[in-house]
Amino acid sequence: MATGLQSAINSLAPFASVLESNISTPYDQIYNENCHRIYSLAFWMTDNELTAEQLSANTFLRAFATLNHPTQDHIDRAFLAEVRELVPVGPLTLNCAISPQTQSIHGNVKRIHLERAVVELPATEKMIFLLHDVEGYDHDRIARLLGVSADESKLGLHQARVQVRELIARMS
Repeated sequence: MATGLQSAINSLAPFASVLESNISTPYDQIYNENCHRIYSLAFWMTDNELTAEQLSANTFLRAFATLNHPTQDHIDRAFLAEVRELVPVGPLTLNCAISPQTQSIHGNVKRIHLERAVVELPATEKMIFLLHDVEGYDHDRIARLLGVSADESKLGLHQARVQVRELIARMS
């Protein structure tokens, strides 16, 4: 009996791989389209791989719990909700004074200095900077996501850029 069962299983083996390769749920597609973007944002916001993994997983769990087919906008909102539980993403920090050191930065900035500077930004400015300059979101979309005006988004981006320059100047 075992040999008959074994031969039946062996005869179906070629079909199993074909079936497995053709099974793709809408969840897989949505996840695959957004996982790298969400993980990258999570890593930049937390500066920790394990926390970024957990934040990414929680983001997708939250997005899929609310909708069967979440859009990129819904996933972004779920991500922001998860980030807000870890770091205070709120009002902008208003300190735009440009230091004299900032004006002395030359074009030869090391990548590690840029990465460290982005990590050290306050949470809200970091989020705006990443969404606009890294992910390519426009200010209207960022404003809707964060619940601020487009002008506040532009101000936050300006502040983030100024702070990045100042931080790089201190590191150089």
